[in-house]
Amino acid sequence: MSSKTKNTATKEEAKPALVPKLRFPEFRGAEGWELLPLSRLATRTKQKNRDEKISRVLTNSAEFGVMDQRDFFEKDIATQGNLESYFVVELGSYVYNPRISATAPVGPISKNKIGTGVMSPLYTVFKFEDDGYDYYEHYFKTTGWHTYMRQASSMGARHDRMAISSDDFMAMPLPVPSPDEQQKIAECLSSVDELIAAQARKVDVLKTHKKGLMQQLFPTEGETQPRLRFPEFRNAGEWGDGELGAKASKIGSGITPTGGDKNYKPAGRPFVRSQNVGWGILLLDDVAYIDEETHATFKSTEIKVSDVLLNITGASIGRSAVADERVAEGNVNQHVCIIRTKPNELSPFYLNQLLISKRGQKQIESFQAGGNRQGLNFAQIRSFSVPLPPTLNEQHRIASCLSSLDTLITAETQKLDALKTHKKGLMQQLFPAPAAVA
Repeated sequence: MSSKTKNTATKEEAKPALVPKLRFPEFRGAEGWELLPLSRLATRTKQKNRDEKISRVLTNSAEFGVMDQRDFFEKDIATQGNLESYFVVELGSYVYNPRISATAPVGPISKNKIGTGVMSPLYTVFKFEDDGYDYYEHYFKTTGWHTYMRQASSMGARHDRMAISSDDFMAMPLPVPSPDEQQKIAECLSSVDELIAAQARKVDVLKTHKKGLMQQLFPTEGETQPRLRFPEFRNAGEWGDGELGAKASKIGSGITPTGGDKNYKPAGRPFVRSQNVGWGILLLDDVAYIDEETHATFKSTEIKVSDVLLNITGASIGRSAVADERVAEGNVNQHVCIIRTKPNELSPFYLNQLLISKRGQKQIESFQAGGNRQGLNFAQIRSFSVPLPPTLNEQHRIASCLSSLDTLITAETQKLDALKTHKKGLMQQLFPAPAAVA
């Protein structure tokens, strides 16, 4: 044996076995996984839609996977008479979309689980010879194959697409455990997916319930009474109507401090920006802070507890939240308006729920000329029409009911996020590290 052959053999022997960090007990003593090219496991599909026999056009979304094009874009992008060059995508096939995004940095690979259709020839379609357990569907949701894609491809003429040859794509190395271990991994991750889907449905049901309740607790446009009143207020008298400006002692927004609206140190006064104002709640995971000197330069925009914070510019126009102790004595920037209600006339919690209701959002939209969402001005905010129950107690009761639902929705959303985080961590351990696969 030559020295070169000996060295090669030594390197092969020294190479550590390909194994994940976490294996199920029955596989811990098993051999390491194989590393095989995609071409050994799957066949690329090149069947064209001759004579346009198939009219169902599919797309591969990074977020939602394979779905009908009409459902995703809410219209047909491809047109009949132009589908002959499209690939036929059978049920169970996989599709690679070279378009990159924040959620799919090298483009998504998804399994077609909705039925046969056709896809643009810009996509790569392939089908595994043996894929009864959805093992590869889960693997392609990890980043284990991203390193190879970056090494084997280059950015094309368009900056938003990966450029990779069919041969290089099909040469992608995949970690391959035994069929039994594939099944175990797929069953484990699929069960977590079922929990996530069930929790997501629970959140959606709560949101839908709240939306329907809001439509009944506030009068619809053109009506003077709500469809639903709590029993204790059914004989309390007629509702009225007033302008927000007459019920508020302050309506104003902040300014951008010197140095721009970013990179504030994590100390000092909280500085609320539009991304910190959600649909009825504060979102303070990434709250910024400003120092005392900066705060003093625009102290007139200081936040007080129970101020209503309303986004007045950008894509998040109309989102609002009530300030609490976490942001009190902080400031807002120019994209957020402080509305300080007169405590004996208008409950800030009632106003907050009204603003994010269907009625409130429709009124905010009416202020945007042509629907172009250029921003709200203070005159428009002051003229905002507020339907008013005859007593503050009824305002408080409505706000309390809807706020309790917000609290429940937030708690269930946090459970959903925790399940997603758990699955992400589990996937990192059930598949070999990207460096080992590359």
